[in-house]
Amino acid sequence: MDLSSIAIDLVALLFFVAVLAGFIDTVAGGGGLMTIPALILTGMPPIAALATNKLQGSMGTATATFLMFRRRRVSFIEMKPFMFTAFAGSVIGTIAVQFINTDVLQFIIPLILVVIAVYFLVSPFIKVKANKLLLSDSKYKNIVVPVVGIYDGMFGPATGSFFSMSGVACKGYDLIEATARAKPLNFSTNIASLIVFIISGHVVWVYGFVMMIGQAIGAWVGAHMLFKVNPVYLRALVVLMCLAMLIKYTN
Repeated sequence: MDLSSIAIDLVALLFFVAVLAGFIDTVAGGGGLMTIPALILTGMPPIAALATNKLQGSMGTATATFLMFRRRRVSFIEMKPFMFTAFAGSVIGTIAVQFINTDVLQFIIPLILVVIAVYFLVSPFIKVKANKLLLSDSKYKNIVVPVVGIYDGMFGPATGSFFSMSGVACKGYDLIEATARAKPLNFSTNIASLIVFIISGHVVWVYGFVMMIGQAIGAWVGAHMLFKVNPVYLRALVVLMCLAMLIKYTN
């Protein structure tokens, strides 16, 4: 993108949204529900918005994954096969989304964001229990994980929640263990999608780097406010901001 065509007000908006998204992601999750609509509002093509969102969002999942491994909450050796299938699924999804007509994407992406926003709002009240007929490691690794990876490669918001819920429902993990295991899986899908988008030339680097800085600041603030804010209220704020930006986009 030509630097002369970048508006300072848009950069400021994206930076502010990224700070807020980084904060909310740390405290309650769901920052992608704000960053994708914000990127779309800049006027960039939907594919570029998805690609740039992967660039700025990868920092958070990379940091979380590093901490999970460093603190030995999960084992890299154990997670490696699952990370591989998550990576493969995301590659497939990212390649597939690039064959969808831009006009169709302009309709599909807001629709999916609305659906995920509603899910994100009600998900704290959904009680996920382990299924008695748990899937084997092989079936979970080769079916469930790649399917979530394909979704993340194509769109992305709430992928971490989907990995966590599938871990509880399909493998019988408690929520804390499922959430810890979701981090490296989400990192794998993010980095796979980002690699494909970089190769295909869809990433808007200036916006992406500005938002990465904002994400880091927001995450730092969120880490210090982790137990001082009710996450349910933050989830409501995420949904309201997401819907407000989508309404502005459609007008």
